[in-house]
Amino acid sequence: MTDDYLDKSPDAARMGKAAEYLVAASAILATRGQLNVSTSLVDDDGVDLVFHRRGHTATLAVQVKSRMADGVLVQSGRVQANVREATFRPRRDLDMLFVVVDPVEGRIVTAWLVPSGEFARLVPTPNGKGRRVFSASAKPDTADRWRGFRLTPADLAGRLLDRLAQLDRLRA
Repeated sequence: MTDDYLDKSPDAARMGKAAEYLVAASAILATRGQLNVSTSLVDDDGVDLVFHRRGHTATLAVQVKSRMADGVLVQSGRVQANVREATFRPRRDLDMLFVVVDPVEGRIVTAWLVPSGEFARLVPTPNGKGRRVFSASAKPDTADRWRGFRLTPADLAGRLLDRLAQLDRLRA
């Protein structure tokens, strides 16, 4: 069995990293600097971004899975991403963020922010390749199991702030 990073093209890794920075920058800008974001030098634990609110102590680790809006699956109406079981450890301060990015305009089109415990509940077992598969409809009026986690780009930063407030309350 090969590792995921060996299966990806250099372009896919480059585009994924760019999408992570797009998410980080968008969140900082949309909250007018209330959110701050840190990145990992190595993401062995499946954490790409760590969000925290200025003046607060809680942090939210986020694993980002991005797909391009001009990709085949998105064009056919699905957003699909694999989460490796080897790095997935559900905990209350870890969320999974699935984003569709318009690479031409350099913007987030749609996002799903799913707490890792909920992701584990909704996708309880990995497939034969050791991956849990997120598969959601890309259609805005869908009624699939992921609809409660679906966000517009304008709502993403607010949901991140909400999650951090929940974590602050749990720490108090």
